[in-house]
Amino acid sequence: MTDKVFIHELTAFARIGAYDWEQTIKQKLIFNIEMAWDFRQAVETEDLQYCLDYAEISQKIIDFVESQPFKLVETVAHKVADLLQQQYGIQSLRIELHKPKAVAQARSVGVIVER
Repeated sequence: MTDKVFIHELTAFARIGAYDWEQTIKQKLIFNIEMAWDFRQAVETEDLQYCLDYAEISQKIIDFVESQPFKLVETVAHKVADLLQQQYGIQSLRIELHKPKAVAQARSVGVIVER
């Protein structure tokens, strides 16, 4: 299956960081997500029930990330991947998670999770 649904530059504001001072502020996280999804039935029927609802998925990610503190971007990326696979039955996905301005000399740093 090569069909994919993507969400690019989804922004959430999280309490994230290994240092105590980072837990007192909200920092921007940016997600680029690709999810393998067979949407042939959606094409054939033009029925939304056979699609991945990217608005719902986006809101679920934002709510999850903003609801609790995290220390590591690695943890966030893996937990979001778990959430998407468990709740939507996504077999294959790629999450690229950016933490902008975490390093002064770089526009962004982050991690990529592929399953």
